[in-house]
Amino acid sequence: MEGDLIKINEWLLPLSWIYGLGVKVRNQLFELGLLKSRSFKVPVIAVGNITVGGSGKTPHVEYLVRLLKSQCKVAVLSRGYKRKSRGFVLADSQTPMRVIGDEPFQMKKKFPDVDVAVDRDRCHGIDRLTSNEVVKDIDVVLLDDAYQHRYVKPGVNILLVDYHRLIIYDKLLPAGRLREPKDGKSRADIVIITKCPPELKPIEYRVITKAMDLFPYQELYFTTLAYEDMQPLYGGATRTLASITANEQILLLTGIASPKQLMNDLTAYTHNITPMTFADHHQFTQRDIRRINKRFASMPSPKTIITTEKDAVRLLAMEGLSDEAKANIYQLPIRIKFMLEQEEDFNKKITGYVQKNSRNSILVKAKNDHKPNNSHRAGNGPRTISFRNN
Repeated sequence: MEGDLIKINEWLLPLSWIYGLGVKVRNQLFELGLLKSRSFKVPVIAVGNITVGGSGKTPHVEYLVRLLKSQCKVAVLSRGYKRKSRGFVLADSQTPMRVIGDEPFQMKKKFPDVDVAVDRDRCHGIDRLTSNEVVKDIDVVLLDDAYQHRYVKPGVNILLVDYHRLIIYDKLLPAGRLREPKDGKSRADIVIITKCPPELKPIEYRVITKAMDLFPYQELYFTTLAYEDMQPLYGGATRTLASITANEQILLLTGIASPKQLMNDLTAYTHNITPMTFADHHQFTQRDIRRINKRFASMPSPKTIITTEKDAVRLLAMEGLSDEAKANIYQLPIRIKFMLEQEEDFNKKITGYVQKNSRNSILVKAKNDHKPNNSHRAGNGPRTISFRNN
């Protein structure tokens, strides 16, 4: 059920009150204009959450990349969490994972023609992207994990809320997992309830919609996870999830914030799942590799190691996996899938925003082909707007 993974440490609630006071003061400084939020001429779409832990940011950013990359020039800007570098870095095909972080590295590997950059200062990162001689003609910047980065004023602010950790039932850090009070959701133009069970009933949609209590200018969507064929890390044939037999032993190797949903989904194929769980963004060590080899060797056949795409890029950077482990380890790619037939509506809102605010994209050129010649007036450059202003 919704919110089933929330755990509140009641004894820490006094500390949560102190933490919340600090967050409220910061947000109020932005509301009063004492701290400044910058708008940019290039369209900016921010994707993030207000909870600690995974809510599906990477697959949702990848969805936006797939939606837009054939129609306009896309750049993805991330903080580059746990990278071994500082400042602005524009990735290329040779940039190692340690320089940009695991998620940007995964993004660049998946979409080599998309510009991927990292910078903790998102304003500085956007400035660098739009002034860089190679990528200065970008049509849209996708900000990964930037909901709290209020120094940027995005044109579209997308808030992701994990179905299993609904913010309406959670508490502020450290008692709960919220980074800021629930009313922070008011800054979102789009709210997406992520990781929903595919069999969600109509009454559950209505209950969540009412409980989220959004404003009229906000749009609510629901997505679920869709799994693709398992990809071997060290060569060989792909496998479908349906090829997993009921007696097959699975070593589920994860270093992500919320692996429980993945485990639950895999039980549809076998109940013989051994979890080997590490912290989110965990940097594997030789000691970890030895533990993986030992655990896998102790399991009866038939057996398989399944890991996530994010973990796979960190595992591939390590040496020492046994031949048996290498021959049987697969990454499981995921995509998000919209529910309630909402995909077309969501796509139109995103492409419509880019169309209105960028001169360079195919979307805009196609639109302009149908305009009279006098429709272009001086001063109609791209601007960043919010749905609430449309």
